[in-house]
Amino acid sequence: PASVEKGWRFWQLGIRKALDPLQAAWDVFSQPVPASCGQLLTQLLLCASLAVAAAELVCHWLVSSWLYPLGPAGIIATVCGLLVFLGLGLAPPLRCLFTLSVPTLGTEQGRRLLLSYSTATLAFAVVPNVLANMGAAGQVLRCVTEGSLESLLNTTRQLHAASRALGPTGRRGNQGLTFETQGNGSAFRLHMLKVTQGVLEDFSALEWQTRAAVLGTRRVATGMFVLGLLVESAWYLHRYLTDLRFDNIYETRQLTRQLAQAQATHLVAPPPTWLLRTARPKLSQEELLSCLLRLGLLALLLVATTVIVATDHMAFLLAQAAVDWAQKLPAVPVTLMVKYDATYTVLDFIPFLFNQPPVESPYLSSRQDFHWELRFTSPGCPLLPAQRPHAATALAAGSLQLLACSTVLLETYARRLRHAIAASFFPAQEARRIRHLHARLRRRYHRHQGQQPPSGPPPSPDLMDGTLDPLKNQGACVRGAGGLE
Repeated sequence: PASVEKGWRFWQLGIRKALDPLQAAWDVFSQPVPASCGQLLTQLLLCASLAVAAAELVCHWLVSSWLYPLGPAGIIATVCGLLVFLGLGLAPPLRCLFTLSVPTLGTEQGRRLLLSYSTATLAFAVVPNVLANMGAAGQVLRCVTEGSLESLLNTTRQLHAASRALGPTGRRGNQGLTFETQGNGSAFRLHMLKVTQGVLEDFSALEWQTRAAVLGTRRVATGMFVLGLLVESAWYLHRYLTDLRFDNIYETRQLTRQLAQAQATHLVAPPPTWLLRTARPKLSQEELLSCLLRLGLLALLLVATTVIVATDHMAFLLAQAAVDWAQKLPAVPVTLMVKYDATYTVLDFIPFLFNQPPVESPYLSSRQDFHWELRFTSPGCPLLPAQRPHAATALAAGSLQLLACSTVLLETYARRLRHAIAASFFPAQEARRIRHLHARLRRRYHRHQGQQPPSGPPPSPDLMDGTLDPLKNQGACVRGAGGLE
């Protein structure tokens, strides 16, 4: 046990040393005004990194969703990156707003945005792909129909040619070979081609309209996704700065330190049910039950997504099988041999009297061969290839939905992280919020004790420790409230 405890302490020490540079970078990033040239350089470097990431996302969005060429998309992304860099470097509230958008993904609003974007992404890839595969199967039907009709008409022409090849020779004695067709074969062929062409045109129009609608939806969904994150983060920051009661339910280290200095730890013994301890996050049974219900609803969405992706793969397999079958249809060679032999006999009754066969003398012999092929697909009808499903898009949509499922369990921690980020950027406001929470806990304690709560705010712990410079200690308290919890 001693060795295990020693190893655990060693790992804790290593993790703390590894997190120290990150904590230092965060302290510099959250400072409104850098205190030294080194901090200024670090802050500019962090802002530049975020600006480059934002520019890359904008470029990818313009190329993939808006179908911009790479050159204009790069120029627009560069301008956006410069604007983001200037905004982050010159305006600390914008840095806070930009940072708050990350944990906002873990809230209910972020979950809705993730699900909307994943649905739009899935529809953009799956629906047009299914229609394209159905069009490929329809093209196979058209080619087979056209090829069969051409083979039938070609056979009819060859039989007509064989009938004409006999000529007057084959019709001597009022006997001959005749071949007739009922109706106009060319008109029937044109009618069938028009029918199949109309079906394919309907599929093509539906596919084009679907692609246009899904592309527009994806563009709007992407813009609304980013705008929704920024608006939600701005709303939270506005409420945090203007309302002391908003999201002020956390027992932070600053509150614990202030209660200890004011000798008021009895105010949280026992703590109220609405007070959350950030040092020991734990979900209650009600929160767990709510999470399970939400996960059940999201599981239904995952099942629907699986069915849609399976439909896409089934359509691809059917179209591929149809195209392969049509490509492997062989051309059947047909040979028609027309042979005509004419003979005559003289006094054939004399051999008949002697029970002998009559002697036949050849009169005319004719033989002609006709060759053609039966093709079940028309050479002038190109087969469309089957469209393979976009596995990357399906994985991206599934990953977004799984991320949305994870936000159900992480929503509580995302809210706490938002509070910690806002407290780091605005330590003075966090100090006022802590004093307000202290007063609220004191009123609750006196109400439960049946006493009249004293009027006025609670005494500042910096004035209770006997110091003579309250302004200096107040500044120290304000600066101490800015760390991440």
